[in-house]
Amino acid sequence: MGKLARKVAMVGAGMCKFGRNFPEKRNPDMWIDAWLDAVDKTDNGIEPKDIDACYVGNYSSDLFNHQGHLGPQMANLVGLTPKPAARFEGACASSGIALRQAVLAIASGVHDVVAVAGVECMTEQPTVNVTDVLATASDSLFEYPAGATFPGLYGTLASAHFKKYGTTAEDLMRVGIKNHENGAENPYAQMQQSIKDLMDSKRAKYEKQGRDIPEWEDEFDFLKSSSNPIIAYPLRLFDCSLITDGAACIFLTAEDVARDFTDEPIWIAGTGQGSAALSLHDRDSLTSFIATREASKQAYEMAGIKPRDVQIAEVHDCFTIAEILAMEDLGFYEKGKAVDAIKEGESKLDGALPINTSGGLKSKGHPVGATGAAQAVEIFKQMRGIAERNRQVKFDVETALTHNLGGSGGTCVVTVYQK
Repeated sequence: MGKLARKVAMVGAGMCKFGRNFPEKRNPDMWIDAWLDAVDKTDNGIEPKDIDACYVGNYSSDLFNHQGHLGPQMANLVGLTPKPAARFEGACASSGIALRQAVLAIASGVHDVVAVAGVECMTEQPTVNVTDVLATASDSLFEYPAGATFPGLYGTLASAHFKKYGTTAEDLMRVGIKNHENGAENPYAQMQQSIKDLMDSKRAKYEKQGRDIPEWEDEFDFLKSSSNPIIAYPLRLFDCSLITDGAACIFLTAEDVARDFTDEPIWIAGTGQGSAALSLHDRDSLTSFIATREASKQAYEMAGIKPRDVQIAEVHDCFTIAEILAMEDLGFYEKGKAVDAIKEGESKLDGALPINTSGGLKSKGHPVGATGAAQAVEIFKQMRGIAERNRQVKFDVETALTHNLGGSGGTCVVTVYQK
């Protein structure tokens, strides 16, 4: 894997607040919010005249919102037409792909400055319709007709990991507890509550209703109770990411113009993309994603680093088991050993390798087409030292990584960032 022909910098990044934004806001409104937030976080400012193209990551505005042809619509809203605008689709990795393609376009010399958008409005549809739309990212020949929705598919992956490595439900719970603690400190997150906050809120509700108050000793008791029902064994409600509306915006530039926009660019040091069979039955392993291994191999080689050089990472925790798989497939830990690191607190904000300081998909939210770009926004904030509230890591981040997965691992994009 060679180096990029030109260095590429992230000079600005922003997002709208994630959550149930519909009907007040749809994709156009959220994209404008994200654009303005990114402009505000670009030190020397940036204007539409500075930008050569707009690359939009979106999974399924066609089915969620009855709106296709999203690229020019988003570009026009911020004054970029008639410049090139295109939409990229890769299930939940859609804006990760848009980011990667923008990097390659700048490195090739085709463009000097590209705006990357990630947008998705999911709550316009009821939950049953959202489940149906998301299922189109699985195999429509074998999985979907059998009723294998994504909780079921990831439940299968979790069961396989349990059997092979002795992973337990409590290991999954530790991931959720940690990510909710981080999300509680993120003003852009959908769920700004820790699991303890949720437990205390449930107790207060029961007391107000005159019901028996549950005697939960800690968060684990709460997560093992009927307040956290099984969705697809062994996954429970709080193992699953959220149905979310949201948008994110990133400004990428070539090295020779980066200083026009900021004195502190964040460099894209490596990028990689991998793929795999959509159907789980076509894969050699249910405890590892080959697409992640391939994408990370490419990104590490391009950046000239090893997994041990990564200081923080935003990984794709669409389900709690997915974070564990990512930690292992990215080479941070040996197979079956990530859960030990989680028990020791290594992935916490003050740990040796903070994972999902944003709260991850689990707490921040998962507007599928916007997730990859939003991961890059969090890395931008952490590397610039501007993360809000109390989730800024306590050390200078020189090297960071984002891991954006599509579907049940059919697509993966890994990006490495350096100062």
